[in-house]
Amino acid sequence: MKTVVIGDIHGGFRALKQLLESADLPKKTKYIFVGDYVDGWSESAEVISYLIAFSKNNNCIFLRGNHDELLYNFLKFGDKNPVWLEHGGETSLKSYEKLSEEEKAKHLHFFENLQNYYIDSKNRLYLHAGFTNQHGPQNEFYANMVYWDRTLWEMACALDPTISKEDDTYPKRLKLFKEIFIGHTPVTRVGFDKPANFANVWNVDTGAAFKGKLSMLDVDTKEIWQSEPLFKLYSNEKGRN
Repeated sequence: MKTVVIGDIHGGFRALKQLLESADLPKKTKYIFVGDYVDGWSESAEVISYLIAFSKNNNCIFLRGNHDELLYNFLKFGDKNPVWLEHGGETSLKSYEKLSEEEKAKHLHFFENLQNYYIDSKNRLYLHAGFTNQHGPQNEFYANMVYWDRTLWEMACALDPTISKEDDTYPKRLKLFKEIFIGHTPVTRVGFDKPANFANVWNVDTGAAFKGKLSMLDVDTKEIWQSEPLFKLYSNEKGRN
């Protein structure tokens, strides 16, 4: 079975649809989405509706991102976090104005059933952001750390590649899993426009919230598929600040 991991979408429905349709992967493919489906471009509600329909005919794992939690808190409790609104939340509010209460209920169900992390049969970890506990994400004191943490990626980027895994100074977190797949922090910040790898960590967030592309990575072969840059697909919008 082919397994692919898809980066942060941030309301870019046109990019998501373009990416999945152009890749035209085999029927038995497993799709792992690392979260942040919403907040950024104007079609957050459309993204969720599409993913709900897509999952009915495909094997999907949906992980929870920090933006997904923030939107959920609004839909469920009416929480208009001002920082959230400044970082993409306003576009989601406008997108969800078009939905009926029945449709919103289906979306709430989707958000409530997102997974915080997923570990496959080959001991590969998938999660939105990272983890801090040296015994793995299942032992985090604060469960939401897995979709907010940036230290895992920063550590991987800064790690001296000449240090052996057997060395006492090698980060214990990185020894726990064969590979770790994340999103959350755009690789464009460190000069990449495709999924980037440091140590055994792969980051598939290629800046779709901003001016980058939406990316999908085959976890075995490392083949990459990408959409057009989202600022071209949404030429009359600004995306995330």
